Amino acid sequence: MMLSVTDKKFLPGSLLFLLLLVAGNVVYATHQRAGEITYRHISGLTYEVTITTYTFAPSAADRCDLTINWGDGSSSVLPRTNGPEGITTAGIFCQHTGELITPEIRYNTYSGIHTYASASTYRIWMEDPNRNLGIQNIPNSVDVPLYIETLLVVNPFLGSNSSPVLLLPPIDNGCVGLPYLHNAGAYDPNGDSLAFRLVNCKGAAGLDILGYKLPNEVDTQTPGSFTINELNGDIIWDSPVRQGEYNFAFIIEEYRNGVRIGYVTRDMQVNITACNNNPPVLSLTQDTCVIAGDTLRLRIAASDEDNDNITLTADGGPLLLPVSPAVFVQPDDSAGHVSQTFTWATVCAHVKKQPYQVFFKATDNGSPVNLFDLKTLNINVIAPPVLNPSAIPLGNSMILSWDQQTCTEAMGYRIYRRAGSSGFSPGHCQTGVPPETGYALIAQTNDAGITTFTDDNNEVGLVRGIMYCYIVTAWFEDGAESIASEEFCASLKKDLPVLTNVSINNTSTTNGSVFVAWSKPTEIDYVQTPGPFIYRLYRSSGFSNAVKEAVTEFTDLNDTTFTDNGLNTRDNAWTYTIEFINNTPGNIFTIGFTVPASSVFIETAPSDSRISLTFALSVPWANQQYVIYRKNTLTQLFDSIATTVLPAYTDTGLINNEEYCYLVKSVGTYGTPGYVNPIVNFSQEKCEKPLDNVPPCAPTLIAEVNCDDRTILFRWNDITATCAPDLKNYLLYIKGMPHTLIGTFTPAESSFTYSPPQTIAGCFFIVGEDLNGNADTTVYNQVCISIDNCPRYSLPNVFTPNNDFFNDVFTPFPGYTSVERIDIQIVNRWGVVVFETSDPAINWDGKDMNTGSECTDGVYFYTCDVYEVVGSPEVPDEVRVQKRTLTGSVHILR
Repeated sequence: MMLSVTDKKFLPGSLLFLLLLVAGNVVYATHQRAGEITYRHISGLTYEVTITTYTFAPSAADRCDLTINWGDGSSSVLPRTNGPEGITTAGIFCQHTGELITPEIRYNTYSGIHTYASASTYRIWMEDPNRNLGIQNIPNSVDVPLYIETLLVVNPFLGSNSSPVLLLPPIDNGCVGLPYLHNAGAYDPNGDSLAFRLVNCKGAAGLDILGYKLPNEVDTQTPGSFTINELNGDIIWDSPVRQGEYNFAFIIEEYRNGVRIGYVTRDMQVNITACNNNPPVLSLTQDTCVIAGDTLRLRIAASDEDNDNITLTADGGPLLLPVSPAVFVQPDDSAGHVSQTFTWATVCAHVKKQPYQVFFKATDNGSPVNLFDLKTLNINVIAPPVLNPSAIPLGNSMILSWDQQTCTEAMGYRIYRRAGSSGFSPGHCQTGVPPETGYALIAQTNDAGITTFTDDNNEVGLVRGIMYCYIVTAWFEDGAESIASEEFCASLKKDLPVLTNVSINNTSTTNGSVFVAWSKPTEIDYVQTPGPFIYRLYRSSGFSNAVKEAVTEFTDLNDTTFTDNGLNTRDNAWTYTIEFINNTPGNIFTIGFTVPASSVFIETAPSDSRISLTFALSVPWANQQYVIYRKNTLTQLFDSIATTVLPAYTDTGLINNEEYCYLVKSVGTYGTPGYVNPIVNFSQEKCEKPLDNVPPCAPTLIAEVNCDDRTILFRWNDITATCAPDLKNYLLYIKGMPHTLIGTFTPAESSFTYSPPQTIAGCFFIVGEDLNGNADTTVYNQVCISIDNCPRYSLPNVFTPNNDFFNDVFTPFPGYTSVERIDIQIVNRWGVVVFETSDPAINWDGKDMNTGSECTDGVYFYTCDVYEVVGSPEVPDEVRVQKRTLTGSVHILR
């Protein structure tokens, strides 16, 4: 056993006292009720991190500082930063003593600044003993520490980021038999999307607390429900039954452009008591929107049937904005009824894709606890529409123009097009252009000062004779769009033929046939092109028109169909275009080419008991639906099995290794009078066999670190009964580039003890492999371990080399892991080296390595460079050796 004391001098007679002091169990006072960790980006790789805790105020375990683990292998002691100076309940002086929000609840913040070495993913965490006594859903809570963590993703490609700010406190009261509601009041200063989900409360080393239950699961007779709204964060416990204190935890995840960029964990507490008080009731409007530049005024009211005094408050992002923030003047408390107006004079700088959230809370002064009602109001600030758009036809193009967007924060414009009018008019609070209108985005500009655009269909040209309609929106940096402009339309002159059909008549590798049809020109300028005329039909393989082959010619304008034979229609799509030629003697020239059109080509992807079909095509008209046919094996005829508006379909419930054959009919339109309507075309016939290529679902992996043995116990759930009846093996990996397989296990096995060769740090996952060899190492539930999950390498400051087989050598405290080597030098008071080694165990017996004689009792000083194998668990293959230097003294006693 190692001894560790802070005094450098003591009498041998004190040794028994020291042994008892060190060997005895450490008793921690209990005080932690709730907490979270948030961070704010300062610059570059530097962040300010704040630990927020709510503690039992009378406890003697009050902390003037807390230790933060930065997630990069280092840690710091953060001082408390709120409240006045004074003597704490622990009897020590603190520069800041926190803030009492009730006689029993102390609010504390601890802040510090840290600069990371590089872009990476960091799990910032804090563990502090212990939670308060008597938490109903945490067994023996008095011996369970509070553990909270936050994930920080430093990624220069995603931009800088600060974590969400939680505006509403994590300490609540509720009544037996009445629904309990909580919302953290999460506000993201960067405007990122937030998602919410419940997680287990965690204890020592960040592991799930053994025996933890959700609050509603404590009473097994009438459990009720305990849920979180993943979009707005509302937590509802429908009917608490048992009195007492309950803890629960949830995470607030941040997403930017669909990528998770961090999360904050809140561990919080609610006290449920028996009471006959009724909570107040808030009355406010439904979610709403406001056009930037307008002023939003909302009347907020609350009433209380018990005629209790009501306190009405508001929190949320709009009230915190640096420019033109919302205003809500808290009214005086009032008995039975209270109201106030929420006012927000919006400006263009407020335009944002995600809604702003305002949290209104009405709290009564009832007894024995104050009850409340909490409501979340979502407010979208939207940009006004682009005004005065117009379209002017020019040749085979359209010249579009509009007025500049009044919000100068706009980044540019989005131009949408369709054939024919949709009659679309934006609804209340609607921005952008919904796909059901038939409009497609054809261009996005990146300069809001440029208000013109030439639509030439990506240099292919627009179809002559078609009425094209457009809508323009302004777009903003976060992806927000303005209200859509009015629909504006124009038609091109129909002085060229227009393709209407490219339809497969027969599927074959050598004798396939394609039916081609077109609409003749009806607005020929006979002054410029007196005729006569020639249609020259071209064909190309696939969907490109770059290399084309002349097929045939027609000299009669009314000759508008052709069947192309002798083609491989099974393996190839075919694209056609027509050259329209003025054939006046002495004045022969090309008037123009039609926009190309291809056949519909089915591509298949077989899977387990299913076949996925996709329909590839490139046509100038708009297809409105696709009818899918499957061949009936009895009649050998194709029966329709489904209709879809998307060019894809999945046929399910099939028998593996049996052949299924398909055919697709597309139904479209030009949306303009004078053309065949509907436009119907058929694909080739396509046959495929479904097969089992689907890997088993991902098992859930649990890891327990044994610091003394330096091993990791992995356990996983059995998936054979749920999603993998044909399971062959479990495959356990350590994440990397590539992943490293560390074990293969039979379906009957469910645990494995792993002895890491270098470090316990890493991310691990397990997948199932079925009898067909299917295993997916891209989708998994991973568990990540840091070297901070075990005690770091540290040294005692006393040992007793008296050959009593007890504490005879100087060696580090047990439980450390991931140490490659050390370089330690121990010197006497004159600076003479008496011992050195690179063995992490040290095992110095108190003898001078130069003479072999025993060193005299007294104080010796050491410098120890510890080379730890560290890693960032979330970053594959980032395992490196990092030096940490320890300095101190050790006392020899005999």
